[in-house]
Amino acid sequence: MAKTKQITSGRKLRSSYITTTISIALVLFLIGIIGLLFLNAQRLSTYVKENIGFTILIKDNAREAEVKRLEKLMSTSPFIKQTEYIDKDQAANELKEELGEDFVEFLGYNPLLSSIDVKLFAQYANPDSLVKVEKVIMEFPQVKEIIYQKNLIHLVHQNVKRIAIVLGGFALMLLLIAIALINNTIRLSVYSKRFIIRTMQLVGATKGFIRRPILLGSVLHGFVGSVMAISLLAVMIYFTSKELAGVIGFNSMDLILILFGIVILLGIFITFLSTFFAVNKYLNLRTDDLY
Repeated sequence: MAKTKQITSGRKLRSSYITTTISIALVLFLIGIIGLLFLNAQRLSTYVKENIGFTILIKDNAREAEVKRLEKLMSTSPFIKQTEYIDKDQAANELKEELGEDFVEFLGYNPLLSSIDVKLFAQYANPDSLVKVEKVIMEFPQVKEIIYQKNLIHLVHQNVKRIAIVLGGFALMLLLIAIALINNTIRLSVYSKRFIIRTMQLVGATKGFIRRPILLGSVLHGFVGSVMAISLLAVMIYFTSKELAGVIGFNSMDLILILFGIVILLGIFITFLSTFFAVNKYLNLRTDDLY
């Protein structure tokens, strides 16, 4: 009978350890996601700005050789990151695929103009710089019109800083929630050991002697939970880097190593601190207060 109780108690204890570690890992994983976004805020801003481009419509009477020369000249410009020339036939084929019908055959001619799609470097992707860039490009005789989403560029430019502040505030809020969750998990774990702590006190064990193994065990849980969280983050980064190439990926190893280090330190620090205060609470309680 005593052996059965011991086995059951051992199973409950292992289950408690596993639950505590998994809880810590999931909370740290959430912190890691916010940390990843926060550390990549500037890169995300750059990524968004450099993917807001504009289209240069070419005059119908412009010769293709002149247009190619214009594209090459722009591609060497210090404020232009990328250019892509789309001739009339290519534009017509792309529109046919979107519409699902041959409008050229219906109209009897191709009404579309050749164009050059342009993407700027992030530092020039703001309303003031775009006005200057537009003036420079419009001086070329082959250019008919420049089309871009002015409202979208204004909106992005205004909200980049606001998003960074909101993201920072959200990260801080999540950190406080994470500390509270881990703290509660640790307190429940220590609560299950309150009678063991009291028994050790009754046989003459010092507070330091009682506290030491519990703190070491808690730090171990924090470390294991951190490693699990880092593993989940690594998997997430691997898959999302394919969709968000150049923004979040293993090519930014310095940021990723910083993030992983922060997750490990947080896991160890929060569990250690929570366990220290929780153990001290039960070390100072009277026997009657344990029930």
